[in-house]
Formats: sequence, structure tokens, C-alpha cells
Amino acid sequence: MSNEKEKCLIIIDGNAIIHRAYHALPPLTTKTGEMVNAVYGFLLIFFKAIKEFEPDYIVATFDAPGPTFRHKKFKVYKAKRKKAPDDLYAQIPMIKKVLEKFNIEIFEKQGFEADDLIATISKLAIKQRIYPKISTYILTGDLDALQLVNNNTKVYTSSRGIKNTIIYDREKVIERFGVTPEQIVDFKALAGDASDNIPGAEGIGQKTAAGLLQEYKSVENLYNAIEKGEDWDIKQRIRDILIQNKEQVFFSQFLAKERTDAPIDFNLEKCVWKDYNKENVEKAFKQLNFYTLINRLP
Repeated sequence: MSNEKEKCLIIIDGNAIIHRAYHALPPLTTKTGEMVNAVYGFLLIFFKAIKEFEPDYIVATFDAPGPTFRHKKFKVYKAKRKKAPDDLYAQIPMIKKVLEKFNIEIFEKQGFEADDLIATISKLAIKQRIYPKISTYILTGDLDALQLVNNNTKVYTSSRGIKNTIIYDREKVIERFGVTPEQIVDFKALAGDASDNIPGAEGIGQKTAAGLLQEYKSVENLYNAIEKGEDWDIKQRIRDILIQNKEQVFFSQFLAKERTDAPIDFNLEKCVWKDYNKENVEKAFKQLNFYTLINRLP
């Protein structure tokens, strides 16, 4: 896939892949009793992506501990999410150590989510490229990154477990949700997002949200039409819900939008996927009892 005209960047959504791997695989422990199923699953996804995309660059992002700017504005942001088991969190440092053995740059920033770092890196990669084109693949376990899909960027995620994968390009996003990637933020602003506790407009479901955006293109256009009385095709019940929830819709838009200006020191050329010390990686794999993965090293 990689050639002189086009380069490939993989951005790993660390926390999302860890969660996906942990819940997809049965318990797996080392001889000393440490749980390592998330590390193992993470590496399976990682190896599969490398084989599929033959990247020139790889970077990993993680959520930093502590509240983000969204939590400061909305204390119950993501409040409904169940706290992950301790043996999942215990595997995060293990995964970071393995990534370091592969010489992969890791980014995390206090006050920001990994999603914001991914959005920032996606933008900076295009800005910093010295080639005619760079294709970016975001490896993730959730679909928040769909708002970043464009001609240069696609989302690579698992559909079931970790074996079956889907690549979301523009057409795939439209097929799945009925809206374009550029409309995903407004889609969540209207329909909400239970997983992140984004409220949206209570009473507006995904189907209605998609229909409104197909007609009016954006939340701003939708409310402009309502204010001007140019919303003849909207049912009175839906109109009332939108008017009553206007402030909440725009606040939900703020919560759903991923920042592309996270203050990180990103340099594309420092993220080259290059030779790594195979002995060091093998040693780390043996400590984790991942003997079968040694033969699958990329």
C-alpha cells in the first residue's frame, strides 16, 4: 500500500482498543497470575493492522488521568459508564511498555481525551506531510472518531470481538447512520449519545436526527429555519422539542466535537515505523508468556 507518492499513518486509540480487547477475550494470565488478556488482544489488532496497511508511521494515544475540559463544563460527562475492572487498568502500563519496545511515540495530555489527540494528530499529519498524500487509519474500539473521516482519514474498528474488522470511509458512515462524517457531531447534538452521557434533545431519536440533518444539513441551519418560520415539513411535536432543548442541543454539540488544537508536540517524522530491537520485544513477550506471538512479529 505504501509507495513514494502516498504514505500511511496509523493512529492507535489506546484506551478504546484495550477495552475492546479486554471484553472480547476470555481471562488470560501469566505464570505469575497477572491478567494479560487485554495486552494480548491489543497486539492481535495491532499486528493485523500492520499487515493490512503496511504503515510508514505509527503513533499511539491514551487518556490521561483526571478530568478533561468537558468534565469541567459538564460534571456528569461519561458519568453513566461503568468503571472498568482493576485488572483492565493494570494492563495499560504493560501495553505502553510494549509499544515503547516497538519505538512507537505515545501521546497523552492532561485535560484532554485521547479522541482530541487523535483529531489533532490527524490534522497535523496532513499539515506536516511532505508527500502528495498521506492516508491515516484510526484504530479504535468506538465510533466517536467517525467525525474525522475524510478523503485522507478512515476509521478501522472491530465489528465483533477483535477478528472481524470494518473500515469506515465516507460512504460507510452514511450507510450506517444516514449522515455524513461532517454531520456526526450535529447528529449526536440532536440524538445524544448515551455512552458518553451527551444529552441531546430529549425525544429526538437517531432516525429523526438523521432525517433533520438530511433536510437542513446542520443544527445551525435547522434552528435558523425554525426562527424564520421556514420549517414547514417539521412536525409540531418535533419543533416543540427542538425549541425547548435548543440550549442543550448546542451544548451537546460542544461536548461531541473533538478538538483539533490539543497542545501536543507532534512531529510526523518522529513517528516513523522503523526497525525495532527484536530481542527486546521477544524478551517482553516471554515475560508476558506470549510465546506464540513471537513468530508473528511484524
